[in-house]
Amino acid sequence: MSALNRSNLAALPDMRFERLLDGFTPNFEFEPVGPLPESEFADRLRRIRREAVVAGHDVVLVHADSIGSYKVSNSYLRYICDWAREGVLVVPTDDDKPLTMFSFFSSSVLLPPAGEPVLVEDIWQVGTWGRETYNRPGKTVDKVVEAVASFLEREGFSVAQVGLIGDATSAGYWNGLKARLPRSSFVHSEAIVDRMQKIRSPREQAIVRAAAQLADIGIQAAYHVIRPGVTDHEIYAAFTYAQMSRGGESGDGYQIGINRYGTHCGKPYGHVVRNGDLINLYISAVIYQGYTAQIARMIAVGDITDKQEEVLQMCVEGVEKAAALVKPGTLISDVANASFEPYIARGYLSSADSRTMPYNWASADDGAPRLIPRKHVVDEDWERQGRKLMHVYPATFGPHNPNVGHSVSMPKFANYNIQSNNHDKLEEGMTFVLHSQWLEPEVAGCNVGDCYLVTATGAENLSCHTPLAPHRVKAGA
Repeated sequence: MSALNRSNLAALPDMRFERLLDGFTPNFEFEPVGPLPESEFADRLRRIRREAVVAGHDVVLVHADSIGSYKVSNSYLRYICDWAREGVLVVPTDDDKPLTMFSFFSSSVLLPPAGEPVLVEDIWQVGTWGRETYNRPGKTVDKVVEAVASFLEREGFSVAQVGLIGDATSAGYWNGLKARLPRSSFVHSEAIVDRMQKIRSPREQAIVRAAAQLADIGIQAAYHVIRPGVTDHEIYAAFTYAQMSRGGESGDGYQIGINRYGTHCGKPYGHVVRNGDLINLYISAVIYQGYTAQIARMIAVGDITDKQEEVLQMCVEGVEKAAALVKPGTLISDVANASFEPYIARGYLSSADSRTMPYNWASADDGAPRLIPRKHVVDEDWERQGRKLMHVYPATFGPHNPNVGHSVSMPKFANYNIQSNNHDKLEEGMTFVLHSQWLEPEVAGCNVGDCYLVTATGAENLSCHTPLAPHRVKAGA
């Protein structure tokens, strides 16, 4: 072991890593939910085909690409046919024609399990191509384009109106098909599926509820291990173990911000918990059965400043004010505006207008880049590893974003935001996070939030198993 590694472990003489969760039991029973039934995917396919008919499409192509680390660039394929891998799905508009998939054209593809594509009849393996890696001349994009184009020609779609559902990674495939099938027209049609993301079905609601339960269990596990001398790695690991051991799909969908000022959106780096620390668990995505839940909690270790206490209370009130309005028929803008009333009352903001509100990652007022202040910010845990913080993040004060939340769905789908310019009405079946945030560099910060489902009569707090109020840890615990 190197001297550097010994230094990093100096605070852990008992090598306690696997023992921190001894005695941990959540205060509620997790309710697992199975995968969505085939009937739900059949209903989605029916709706997609109907919209395709109205748009005049003869066939729809759906694409998700591999982006490395066994992840894909969007959730369109998983939403339509429960395929968690890369591929091009061919969806003929005529309902008597089967779905066909072209896939396995990446070296970072996942193999079953989990899952089989639902409602898909044939899967064609395109293969992986390239001289350096595979010693096979050719380009993967070209091979996929040729395979899909040849199939479309065989099926009578050589001259057709083709709907396209994908993302930025799809451009090479779409451009290749346009050149290969010059007599066809191609129309971007992502909105067909995007519109279906607004309202969650009862089965989807159950999955999001389970994802929120996993987040609550992870937070309770983190609370169990947090004490002075414990590292952010150990806190993160405790959260990860608790939720993934119960069925969570990923351990990379959340952040831990930890220092004396309450920062959020960080990753563990070896910080040792001390008196005066403010810890943010920003659970931006616990994924379960393909769906996400998002919540956020704050932990105060020992003594914190009066200013920090005020910011914590302000943000808690912000969520409570917003949540009190959640019910079918409420304007989303009214929910957002209510969340900022505690900020305005205390003089932190002058308006709830999301266009003019300061926020952490905003450019300068005239739209020009904002310079990140250069300053040595002392961080003994980082410096023990031979590095220094030489800039003050973020560059300006305010909420993290100029909104109080956004929809929660499957990864990579476009969100609707809970902010002042969204005048849509809440509808039964919507799921979203309400998170109040504030961060003033080197002074105070907070990020707290709950995940909500709009019910027929009001709202259900899906993250109700951990209190919204900051968790307190004694300095000598």
